[in-house]
Amino acid sequence: MAAGSIADSTATSRLPVTVNKPTPYTFDLGNLLANDPNPIPRGADEAFLKANARDAAQALINQLLSTCEAKSTSDGVNLVLPAPSTRLPREKAIPSEKAPTKWELFAKKKGIKDKARDGKKVYDEEKGEWVPKWGYKGKNKDGDSEWLVEVDDKKETATGEITDSRAENRRDRKERVRRNERKQRANERNTRKNN
Repeated sequence: MAAGSIADSTATSRLPVTVNKPTPYTFDLGNLLANDPNPIPRGADEAFLKANARDAAQALINQLLSTCEAKSTSDGVNLVLPAPSTRLPREKAIPSEKAPTKWELFAKKKGIKDKARDGKKVYDEEKGEWVPKWGYKGKNKDGDSEWLVEVDDKKETATGEITDSRAENRRDRKERVRRNERKQRANERNTRKNN
């Protein structure tokens, strides 16, 4: 007896599946959009708005199930939606394409391609651990901490001066960094000038 009363109460609380409106809905199934051309009364309360939204959702679901193709995949059953017919506006304008830098123009002219990045660390056999390739305690500074440095005889005989190869390497590295920063600033100025 109790089971029958529960079934009766749920059957009476269900809303109808079909939706009848004086003016039918128009649909854009690609955007999952249902347009209701029927006017809303001026003094509509929250209950009326909820019922109206429910009817629109029900009509959209009915339209999707009756017109779209259903495909079964390993993830479940999916509906194949048609292409959208309503163009939606963008919030912001389409970004303009950035002007290429000097390097990008040069690389394109010479046919230079970007090489694959293989990470920022490299395995150091002597230490038995991964160390950065560049920067603080980087693999590129291995020669700086050596207690014994090989002397370049040709350079010393040509110049007649004793050179410190550690200081020279450090000076060259810092000069390359400064030159790179100057070129970056020049590129930024050129892009600002072109825009």
